[in-house]
Amino acid sequence: MKLKYLLATSVVGLTAAASAPAYAQSTGSVDFDDENVIIVSGARSTDVAGIDIPDSPKAKVQVDSELIRRQTPGQTINDTLNLVPGVSFTNNDPFGSLGGSFTIRGFSSDRISQTFDGIPLNDSGNYALYTNQMLDPEIIEYATVTLGSTDVDSPTASAAGGTINIRSKNPDEEFGVMTSITYGNIIARGNPGDRMMYRGFAKLETGNITSGGLRAYVTASRTENDSVFSNYGGVDKQQYNAKIFQPIGVNGDFISLAGHYNINRNNFNGSPARFSGADGYAITDPEDRFYELSDGTPCTLAPATPGVQDEYNDCGTPFERRYNPSNTANIRLNSRFTLSDSLTLTVDPSFQYVKANGGGTSIGYEGFSPDGFTGGIYRTDPRNPQRSTRSTQYYYFGGTDLNGDGDTLDYVTIGSPSNTQTNRYGVIANLIYDIAEGQRIRLAYTFDRARHRQTGTSGSLLTNGEPVSVFPIDDPLLDSSGIAPQKRNRKSFATLHQASAEYRGEFGDLVAQVGVRAPFFTRDLNQYCVTTDASGNVNCINGDANITAYLAANPNAVAPTSVKYDYNKLLPNVGLTYNFTPEASVFASYAKNLSVPGTDDLYGSLYVGVAPAPETSDAFDLGVRYQTRTVQAQLSGWFSRYQDRLKSAYDPILDRTITRNLGQVDKYGVDGSIAWQPIRALSLYVWGSYVASDIKDDVQTGATTFAPTAGKREAGIPEYTIGARAQGNLGPVEIGFQVKRTGDRYLNDINTITLPGYTVADIDVRLPLGTFNEDLEKAYFQVNVTNLFDEVYVGSASTGLTTSGEFVNIGPPRAITASLIWGF
Repeated sequence: MKLKYLLATSVVGLTAAASAPAYAQSTGSVDFDDENVIIVSGARSTDVAGIDIPDSPKAKVQVDSELIRRQTPGQTINDTLNLVPGVSFTNNDPFGSLGGSFTIRGFSSDRISQTFDGIPLNDSGNYALYTNQMLDPEIIEYATVTLGSTDVDSPTASAAGGTINIRSKNPDEEFGVMTSITYGNIIARGNPGDRMMYRGFAKLETGNITSGGLRAYVTASRTENDSVFSNYGGVDKQQYNAKIFQPIGVNGDFISLAGHYNINRNNFNGSPARFSGADGYAITDPEDRFYELSDGTPCTLAPATPGVQDEYNDCGTPFERRYNPSNTANIRLNSRFTLSDSLTLTVDPSFQYVKANGGGTSIGYEGFSPDGFTGGIYRTDPRNPQRSTRSTQYYYFGGTDLNGDGDTLDYVTIGSPSNTQTNRYGVIANLIYDIAEGQRIRLAYTFDRARHRQTGTSGSLLTNGEPVSVFPIDDPLLDSSGIAPQKRNRKSFATLHQASAEYRGEFGDLVAQVGVRAPFFTRDLNQYCVTTDASGNVNCINGDANITAYLAANPNAVAPTSVKYDYNKLLPNVGLTYNFTPEASVFASYAKNLSVPGTDDLYGSLYVGVAPAPETSDAFDLGVRYQTRTVQAQLSGWFSRYQDRLKSAYDPILDRTITRNLGQVDKYGVDGSIAWQPIRALSLYVWGSYVASDIKDDVQTGATTFAPTAGKREAGIPEYTIGARAQGNLGPVEIGFQVKRTGDRYLNDINTITLPGYTVADIDVRLPLGTFNEDLEKAYFQVNVTNLFDEVYVGSASTGLTTSGEFVNIGPPRAITASLIWGF
């Protein structure tokens, strides 16, 4: 039976149990991992320098709310997690508005499960994470990184490299208001002009509405900033959150209902840099990072002339002019019910909605294709004088006047983003039984189902090359038969049914956790276009008769079809913790992991008719911890062996995910961190990691050809990271300084091109206004400078098997923000 320390007698005070730190994702995992639930009237603080090291058989690190709020206001939580050993995140802008890429122990984001109050954030199709859509940092209670494994009730189809669990704060017990106003700018070397950022955030806390402790909050924020490198576009981001919390009784039971809505309207933030082994950087001076578009801005679409075949131009087509819009929303419920002294039930249902695309343009022809079809077709069109011998994505409209000149003879530039709409339902339920003091079991059921609709309809452009709508799917261009031509048209259902069980037992100083999960994944695929090759490329011919005629002329193509794939495996999860003293312990864990192939790979398999193999892995951890009120320290070594290692990278030009199978790969390394607070006014934190990767065999690239990957290291993985943070109080001023060194990475899996390492430093300065007036105790002024020394470096890159040169994303330049945070 749980031991509950009742430090408050009011119902209001007792309800804080639900917010006690527990380091897991679902309510059931939170409750199961916390053997001693501490019920207090205020918050419990166990961190040192904002870092908690959970007492768990898995290697975990938690970043708490105070350290999160020391970073740039509005910054994505994934950037803050750069403070965790084994995590390497590269932002695409200094303010967290344009996304980025990251790895944990060398695994990219499609192999990392990120959850938000227990609900999965990874895309249900390709498992990607969109880090510019994360929760506003002002309402994050903590974020926990689990290195290398998942909880047994995790609703994930892909996590082999670890999990990130974000928990939102519960409403306050007292009425209050908080506002945050931020102004920022790029202050880098060579910056040709202002690159400004503005952000506003507001939160209203109702406090206790009833004597039973019902309380809620609502928040709203808006961020606007210019593009970082180019002279075009920018970001307009809005976010709205609400949460209502009702405690039940005195056992820590509760029901919490929360909602989240995020609107992003941003251009891609292009980089002019090409990197190759022969030439290195295209950037030689800091000012080379900043540039103007080559098409001229503003520009004008090609004019339309009645009675002649008009040509198109490139107005609106540069990468930087592509929009990456998204509307994302979720509703999530967390609940806990005490059924008896020894039996507890937790239920966490959720719903998510996503509408997004990656922008882009194509060529629309007002007539039929050379072989008499309408639709989205990738081919050579000898009638086009501008590209008579070049294969191109065309939209054929069969007699529709696209440019309003009264004829149907023209080639016209049109918008053609790949749109995705997802409706996703899920629930995680846990039944926890306390057998005896220090002995407990839980049974869990996890359900996750996502309807993933992917289309490629087209839309008109304004005369200046801007899209009439960033979501042309709402009002698409139609052919002469009233059908919308498109470059892709498919619908899939990703479904998970998972049963799991876990036992936790205390045997003196030894704590054992033994679990198993049995996921049953199904992927229902509906391809409405003709598949033309094993890479999954398609031609979307309009009309059944036309599809039949196309297939007759192209016998190697695969007709529209539906198929169902199943992936099931029993996944054990074992962990041990031994406490030598109350401060020192050793831990060990083993986990079997499974990663199901993503949507693009599954649709590509329709051409060959064979389901791609899933990735499996065996992960081992061994580590030591030392924890006191002034020290939090952890050192862990790990080893993972992967079969059918699937390595994915998103190509923003093609707007698709490219995956390669590296076969067997062994990975191993060391992670460590020490947080120390020698005196109240000073805290120090250092962390570091080393990762090794060994591809066992050459990868077959053709019938008789192989890429020389045997003995090589996986691309994109920093060999090491090392960092430090110091924070001190100097009278009324509080100063924090952090620096991180990221080691070399390879651009390809044959290890012929190296991306050089880089060092980035940040500083934050806070002036609490309560120092001058006690009525302003919740107000402060904060300045943040990121990339303090204006390091020029490659942030992220689309890695490949044998690539020798790719466009890369340059890391964000030096930037400054000034914020006024005020509340009562």
